[in-house]
Amino acid sequence: MQDADRHAELADAALRGARLRTGALMIIAVGVVLVLLREASFILSALVVATILFSLASDAIAAVARLRIGRLHVPQWLASLVSLALIALVLFTLTSLILAQINEVLGVTLAYAARTPEATADLFRWAGPEIEEAVLQAMRSLDLTGAFTRLASEAGDLMQGAVLVILFVAFMFGERISYEAKLRGLFGDRARAAEARAVIGSIMHQVNHYLLVKTAVSALTGALVFAASHAFGLSLAGALALVTFLLNYLPNLGSIAATLLAGLVAHVQFEDSGSTLAFVAVISAIQFGCGNVLDPYLTGRTLRLSTLGILFSLAFWGALWGVAGMFLSVPIMVAAMIVCSRSPKLRPIAVILSRDGLPEPRVHRTVGADRPKPTRTAAE
Repeated sequence: MQDADRHAELADAALRGARLRTGALMIIAVGVVLVLLREASFILSALVVATILFSLASDAIAAVARLRIGRLHVPQWLASLVSLALIALVLFTLTSLILAQINEVLGVTLAYAARTPEATADLFRWAGPEIEEAVLQAMRSLDLTGAFTRLASEAGDLMQGAVLVILFVAFMFGERISYEAKLRGLFGDRARAAEARAVIGSIMHQVNHYLLVKTAVSALTGALVFAASHAFGLSLAGALALVTFLLNYLPNLGSIAATLLAGLVAHVQFEDSGSTLAFVAVISAIQFGCGNVLDPYLTGRTLRLSTLGILFSLAFWGALWGVAGMFLSVPIMVAAMIVCSRSPKLRPIAVILSRDGLPEPRVHRTVGADRPKPTRTAAE
């Protein structure tokens, strides 16, 4: 009896030791992955952008390839070349526009740098003289000119990133030929390959829909902000419109940051609280209409993300990849939610990431079926 108890104790100790070793190895593996993600941030963020652009272009290529004019049709290789040329044109144009606006902002900042601390402190006059003086001293301690100069010097990496993204997309187009064969070889049978193809297709479709809607809404918001800024006579109307367009890719936080930045710029230039409040009211109305009415209407319920999850995703990817990680955090979160919603074991994660607890429906595999069919639960 004592020997049996001794063996049981040894087995329990060995099991606890194995669990400790497994936990330690998992912690080390997570640390190594985080270090690799951090060190290779430039290449990996460019790869994620290239994957998103490739996904968008793939849907367009498939739609063009299905078109028929009598017996004539557009071959996929030609559609791929045209898509790659358009992607390169858009990236270079957007990069050049951002660099030009940064130079304009830098020039205006040098002119308004002396008035910025006083104008910012004036916004806190209602809180009392002590708070106003503290804000004034804090603003004077900031090197705004140096910060914008460093930002302008770091913006040169945008052109290198654009070239790298174009190269990645070109290689991805080249791999499209063997895509089906690789899926069959990876999963071993047609049914599992068809299931994987359906999941990948769903991810691409939903992320594409989300990005297209966000791009359209952000472009409309930026155009309206430009019109309002120009009507109020702001010298940085173009820069504010571009910043609004970019920041609106960050749900909730982006619109707030864009409105605060526009209000600060207006207050520095106007030096009048009444004009600043009127401008901020117009910008807030634009942001509310586009972000809280138009965006949810076009996006629908399927990709309504949790605000807390967005905050964690922004913080995590922003800490790893900087500004690029913040802009890519939401598409990554959307893809993660769709993947988790397709697995019964990971579906609770998708429920946590969704705003209303109703992510994408489960996909059940049907024996003998070539493609999985989605079925909604009674709660959905």
